[in-house]
Amino acid sequence: MAKFVLGEDCGCDERKKTLNHLFPYQKPECLTEDEFNYLDRFIKEGSNEVPPEIQQKLVDIYNRVFKDNANIVTCGTCFKNNVYNKLKRVHQEYIDG
Repeated sequence: MAKFVLGEDCGCDERKKTLNHLFPYQKPECLTEDEFNYLDRFIKEGSNEVPPEIQQKLVDIYNRVFKDNANIVTCGTCFKNNVYNKLKRVHQEYIDG
């Protein structure tokens, strides 16, 4: 994935260090290309509403990346604070390189 977005020197080792620093107790995994593309589209849309099927996809990405077992929720603030904001920070690490 990283080579796809960033070229031959993807900086994955440095990104992994940064992600581990940002989330010291969770040690996140790197995004796959499909996950990055999905998050990229979703974040760029900037929608305030997250239908259940999209929330489920974001929770699936979150659970794999953070090795967690989160579920979809009906509270938008809870979803934003517990899942979305963390995924957005991981996504931003790929953008910032």
